[in-house]
Amino acid sequence: TAVGFGMDPDLQIDIITELDLVNTTLGVTQVSGLHNASKAFLFQDTEREIHAAPHLSEKLIQLFRNKSEFTFLATLQQKASTSGVILSIRELEHSYFELESSGLRDEIRYHYRFNGKTRTEVFPYRLADGQWHKIAVSLSASHLLLHVDCNRIYERVIDPPETNLTPESNLWLGQRNRKHGFFKGVIQDVKVIFIPNGYITQCPNLNRTCPTCSDFLSLVQGIMDLQELLAKMTAKLNYAETRLSQLEDCHCEKTCQVNGLIYRDKDSWVDDDHCRNCTCKSGAVECRRMSCPPLECPPDALPVHVESQCCKVCKAKCIYGGKVLAEGQRVLTKSCRECRNGVLVKVTETCPPLNCSEKDHVLPENQCCSVCRGHNFCAEGHRCGENSECKNWNTKATCECKNGYLSVQGDSAYCEDIDECAAKMHYCHANTVCVNLPGSYRCDCVTGYVRVDDFSCT
Repeated sequence: TAVGFGMDPDLQIDIITELDLVNTTLGVTQVSGLHNASKAFLFQDTEREIHAAPHLSEKLIQLFRNKSEFTFLATLQQKASTSGVILSIRELEHSYFELESSGLRDEIRYHYRFNGKTRTEVFPYRLADGQWHKIAVSLSASHLLLHVDCNRIYERVIDPPETNLTPESNLWLGQRNRKHGFFKGVIQDVKVIFIPNGYITQCPNLNRTCPTCSDFLSLVQGIMDLQELLAKMTAKLNYAETRLSQLEDCHCEKTCQVNGLIYRDKDSWVDDDHCRNCTCKSGAVECRRMSCPPLECPPDALPVHVESQCCKVCKAKCIYGGKVLAEGQRVLTKSCRECRNGVLVKVTETCPPLNCSEKDHVLPENQCCSVCRGHNFCAEGHRCGENSECKNWNTKATCECKNGYLSVQGDSAYCEDIDECAAKMHYCHANTVCVNLPGSYRCDCVTGYVRVDDFSCT
């Protein structure tokens, strides 16, 4: 389909020519571009309507129909730190193809539709810098390529976009619709090409099949470096085999060292500090929180934590002035009283002096002595598990689960890992396998595939 630097005109659309942009078009002015081979136009920050006539929309619909490969090309100079849509093919509120450049986030965004739903691929790249750039977005079924200035910036596997445009579809240049996404800058050489690897028409030097002299010398140098590396690795392997033959009669056992104590493989113990049952497995410590039985207290008692015990126990509650107090909680009446075994007992402790003005005095929940505003309750030894964090509030401290963890039986002081893979709370794409990690997960490539990014393989 492509011969030399030209190609079949029936397989491409020159958007600038087809839209017939002239100086009389509202919001657009012809200016000098990157080169004089084609017209360049300045898209100004005013209301405008640059969209295709019915005959061009019909041509677009016919070319896109049942096509799985196409490339969008443009040469542009976007005003620094601005955001706008370069090209949009849409029906009412739905985008079949939309390329957007955000100078606020330094991103290039590709919007498309899959199974009737809108999808977006985000590529971190600064296009809005006031400089000239060539950009090419190539789609081949579910394979997406992004070239900027003839450099392959991103290669990604996505859901195959819908290309069967509806009769109501229309093309907009330099904007999303009549009111939104106005592009600010100069655009020229805007084309849609329906051949494989259409970016080659913008950057013909990328279509090299034979190495140059420089390439050949680099290959020779690379082979020499690999030969030297192979010789070193062979020497190291021979040394390792010699050492290994001397260890064949030895039996090694991996142990675990915890708080100065050494545990043998498969040994188990109780970690009282965090209420966990731990086991040594091949040199790694695996711990699980001790499970507590469901606690149903009688009407006159409440569940509370007791020193040196992991599970809550029922303790008699106290009632004063309609307020319910659990064991150990205090209330300030004429004097300080504490709930003990269902009875309010007078407490004679003296409150320490405060180094702040009276208006900054704060009375903590269930306490009798005031503290200064901004007091660090967590520093007083508020107990939170290893997977939760202590958080200060105005009158108390609470425990909150870390990201990727969930509270155990509704108690955020103890949290357990969320299995994002089993719960399908992950973003692993096709050709990957989700692997659960403590507080997170990762996407491993299926055998025979190589990584594209953190979430997809090809």
